[in-house]
Amino acid sequence: MEAPPRVSELRRIAKVFLERKLAVFGIIVILLFIITAIFAPQLAPHNPYQQSMADSLHQPSTKYLLGADQVGRDILSRLIYGSRSALMIGLVSICIAASIGMTLGLIAGYFGGWAHMIIMRLIDSLMSFPMLLLALVLAALFGGGLKSAMIAIGISLMSVYARLMCGQVLTVKENDYIMAAHSLGASHQRIMLRHILPNCFPPLIVLVTMNMGFAILTGAGLSFLGIGIEPPGADWGNMISVGYTYLMMRPFYSIAPGLAIMLVVFSFNMVGDGLRDALDPRLRGII
Repeated sequence: MEAPPRVSELRRIAKVFLERKLAVFGIIVILLFIITAIFAPQLAPHNPYQQSMADSLHQPSTKYLLGADQVGRDILSRLIYGSRSALMIGLVSICIAASIGMTLGLIAGYFGGWAHMIIMRLIDSLMSFPMLLLALVLAALFGGGLKSAMIAIGISLMSVYARLMCGQVLTVKENDYIMAAHSLGASHQRIMLRHILPNCFPPLIVLVTMNMGFAILTGAGLSFLGIGIEPPGADWGNMISVGYTYLMMRPFYSIAPGLAIMLVVFSFNMVGDGLRDALDPRLRGII
């Protein structure tokens, strides 16, 4: 009796992921979100910064599909341009958090001893603060604005990556192929970058995906509080903050960006759940 054909690892991961309908829905939404951010000038029906007091708080119509804000700017156009700032905050802050956190975790886990103790105590001190509160304090200290928000969110998320990376390294470095590399005289740098780091990526990829939603939500929260992107910049958090005043008169002013944030964050979380299921070693052999 012939053995059943062996399914490649990549096909197994893709099959498990595609069976998660919410994960597929999340991928579609994220792709639309990225396309909207890239092609915002072509998709926006109006200039998002052009004011027209004659159209102040204009009702939704064929001219303004979602209406106009208090100074006559098209809400739909500002919503479309707001995807750019949301995507930028998510990408840059995650790059800052992942690069610094993974580097610290790799060093702490590989060398151990004093390096592990000093780095992990630093990470513990950061983790003693709630992430949102830490980002709020740091953004205020840095003076507010887009750059400050991205740096603050990146620092607040850094500890999660350092913790996870350190735990992964402590597990991977005990494998036989790492000991073999040591016996062959491989340098510490080569072992860390060529043998340990690639084998720690799967859970980190899941964490990056799920933290993208948190970074976008935190960036909108900072803008809502007046610390993130400042007016007249098109930002979903700013739109919710200003639109709150006109919630009873023009509900789309706040509801539209709120729904956009909810949908994007939900999609990133669903994709992260799908990747976690697909990359989980305990699922191997089921398909």
